Amino acid sequence: MTSGTDGGSAPGHARYTYRLRVSSTALAALLGEWDRCRWVWNNCVAASKAAHRSGVACGPAALDKMLTAWRSGQEWLSRGASVPQQQVIRDFAKARTKALKDIKSRLPMRCRAGMPRFKKKQRADPTLNYSRRGFRVKEGRLHLAGGIVLTVVWSRELPAPPSSVRVHRDGLGHWYASFVVPAQVRTLPRTGAVIGIDWGVRETATTTSDAHDLPHAQHGGRASGRLARYQRMMARRRPEGGQASSKGYRQARRQDAKVHKKIARQRQDTARKWAKRVVTDFDQLAVEDFRPKFLARSTMARKAADAAISATKHELISMARKHQRTIHLVHPAHTTMDCGQCGARAKHALPLSERTYTCDACGAVRPRDKNSACVMLVRAGLDPAGADRVTPVGPPARRAV
Repeated sequence: MTSGTDGGSAPGHARYTYRLRVSSTALAALLGEWDRCRWVWNNCVAASKAAHRSGVACGPAALDKMLTAWRSGQEWLSRGASVPQQQVIRDFAKARTKALKDIKSRLPMRCRAGMPRFKKKQRADPTLNYSRRGFRVKEGRLHLAGGIVLTVVWSRELPAPPSSVRVHRDGLGHWYASFVVPAQVRTLPRTGAVIGIDWGVRETATTTSDAHDLPHAQHGGRASGRLARYQRMMARRRPEGGQASSKGYRQARRQDAKVHKKIARQRQDTARKWAKRVVTDFDQLAVEDFRPKFLARSTMARKAADAAISATKHELISMARKHQRTIHLVHPAHTTMDCGQCGARAKHALPLSERTYTCDACGAVRPRDKNSACVMLVRAGLDPAGADRVTPVGPPARRAV
């Protein structure tokens, strides 16, 4: 079971995910519902493209009318529950609105959310969303609209009645139910301490407290040998175009997926334990608002991906919200060039090979990442020594909590 705030859920809510035991009858029903939902999604994509070419608006209201017409004209579609199909319409409308907003704001292509695309049967994993009127939990079992009954492996009780549930299947064929419930606030004792956090590749997180630095765990690096072995097996057994995959290829692909899933869980576990330790010991956190997408195009792409900076940052923010700690998200511009003691800015950017920061103004000498962590405190206004003498340089920090 996993829990925590989720980016797709409403503010002030959390997701609790449980494993499902699916019978053969329920499996057939779930796959049938997914075929209908996928058909609705693909028709929404086609209708959106046609509306774009003709210059006609294609909003949520128009899509709802289309769904009514599709259900009245398709007996196969009307046999399925209407709730997950309506949720598909809402999800498509949100994805399309976000993509259009990014286009109008003229964001760089690498930062834009892509327009919704067709979902292929062999590539898209089943995902069904049900609102409150589309499911119920009775006698420990999950009852979905359409008469689908699923057995939930309850690792712990839900803290409150759920408002929605997402039933999905991962790459290993395991089914899960993700319930959305109101977030439970668990206040921790106040310590009066503050901390600055800088993200990096050599160390995932460097802080102003040596005891709270997060070293690079290298979960992916330790499993690289097994991954390479299974990927070579997949390459040797890959079927030709139009041919069905062999049993050996499917086994190798499953083993590869198992290793990837284990790595993801190890990264999440490491991030959560570190985040809990940080929010327990500190009341206010000055965190670099780092967006590591650009690292995917650099020579550090593999090591940066193994560091899982985004996942660690997400877990830290979620843990702070859960325990009512304050997080200040600091803009990352020039954090490696500013001095964390006097605020002076270097004339030239430091190359990555130079790991020691030396200030020409005050003569302070610090490790590069430690200096950046101190800059986070100064810019967030949390450093008592720097707040009196230094005007924070760069965009102001914004509060995440």
